[in-house]
Amino acid sequence: MNDQPKINAGFKLIEETGEAALATLDENGFPFASLTSFARHADGRLLMLLSNLARHTANLNRDNRASLLIADTQGPDAQGPEGLARSRGTFVGRVEKLTDAAEIAAAKATFVARHPSSATYADFPDFNVYALTIDTVHMVQGFGRIFEIKGEDLR
Repeated sequence: MNDQPKINAGFKLIEETGEAALATLDENGFPFASLTSFARHADGRLLMLLSNLARHTANLNRDNRASLLIADTQGPDAQGPEGLARSRGTFVGRVEKLTDAAEIAAAKATFVARHPSSATYADFPDFNVYALTIDTVHMVQGFGRIFEIKGEDLR
């Protein structure tokens, strides 16, 4: 069976969408969702520029398991009458704070290229670059069209 169309659907969401709902686990183990921007690293990880002041950052520093819900905002079904018909994927994995200076500089450049307005705060001392290594993606492409993608297929 050719999985390339499914894999391409995952790439399409990443490339055409720059915002996602970031789900982390709070201090009591409950899901906590927030809106964040992301950019794709050359190695397939999803980069986020996060403030130390944000609750989701504290959650990630405590437990790095997370997911990004990325929904199609461009396609023909994105603005249709039935929002649940739009393509979307839950990208599940672990998030790590980048610590290597060269890697941080390259990741910031990638992020700012994708989100030019972030240049105004990218170098603030309370902002750091985090990267989600994708384990799996749960894709929904409309009613009854549901499938899984391995994270390694998106690298």
